[in-house]
Amino acid sequence: MLELVLANLRTRPFRTFISVVGVALGVVLVVLFTGLARGMSNDMVRRANNWKAEIVFTRPGAMELTSSNANVSVTYAQKLAEIEGVREVVPVYRYITPSAKGRWGVQQLDGVDWEPFARMNEMRIVEGRAAVANDEVILDERQARDDKVAIGDTIQLFGDKNYKVTGIFSPPSGSRIKMSLAAMQAVLENANKCTYILVKLNDPADTDKVAARINEALPGNKINLTRDLVIDAEDRIPSLGTFLKVLVGLGVFVSTIFVLLSMYTTITERRKEIGILKSLGASRLFIVQVIEQEAVMIGVLGVLLGFAVSFIAAFFIQKQFELIFEFSWGWMVTAVLIAIAGSLLGALYPAWKASSIDPVLVLANE
Repeated sequence: MLELVLANLRTRPFRTFISVVGVALGVVLVVLFTGLARGMSNDMVRRANNWKAEIVFTRPGAMELTSSNANVSVTYAQKLAEIEGVREVVPVYRYITPSAKGRWGVQQLDGVDWEPFARMNEMRIVEGRAAVANDEVILDERQARDDKVAIGDTIQLFGDKNYKVTGIFSPPSGSRIKMSLAAMQAVLENANKCTYILVKLNDPADTDKVAARINEALPGNKINLTRDLVIDAEDRIPSLGTFLKVLVGLGVFVSTIFVLLSMYTTITERRKEIGILKSLGASRLFIVQVIEQEAVMIGVLGVLLGFAVSFIAAFFIQKQFELIFEFSWGWMVTAVLIAIAGSLLGALYPAWKASSIDPVLVLANE
């Protein structure tokens, strides 16, 4: 039967190729775009949480990726510093705003006192100096490169406010654009407030004990352990899960429709062939099996082509635009199942239609 299936596919190479491309398109939709979505969102999460501190002290709701809450008083910093086991504390004011320049339609800014923040997180100024005045900012290397900004240039933030770029820092941590804590508090008219406070310990092994002491000394606040902050992006960004499900649905639809149209058209061209097979004793089940096996073969070829296109495209896109791709085995298996299931489903009606052909009528007409 396999030889018959391969012969049927080779007989109509262009139609087979179009079907394979259709299935491959469904695979690419799932593999490439889920890889991009996961890569970019996980990169954002990792960068947002790229801290050397063991504890993040904040208030409920302030640590969400789209939150700009700043309801933590900076006076907590002194209280935290007095707790046994705490070596250093740094308040951070995070502001997130919609922006066409942001990769996800949002722009994140951090207000920090640079020296203690850089010392805690092992960062450095690679060019220029730290932002001091209220109209000064520093950028990480990638932000400066992407925006083609140099030391001394001016950028606009908060709508129409001009800020002078005074330095470039590395490595990235949190926002790619930073200003002084005082500057952030001033522009947002929220004095003595911050979003969270990073807490560095004398001994990281005592994290749980110190967290318990903080919770006892300062109840009603939220204690986050940085080791627990980086979790699956789909859990951190609820809309991402919906987006991925839509991609899966599109993949199934595309694969099914391409195979359905291709197989249905093929059946109308193969009536004589099918009539001869049935006149030689081929059962309806045999006809269905042959056509479904052709669909499976198309699905397998589509999977191979889809994976090849996805990986090659990801390589060049990442190299050209520095977008991050993270391919998941789970989604790759899902793409395979979608391709095979879509092919089988798409060929089901044409297979049933072919099995119903009356060989006497077909051969008489021929």
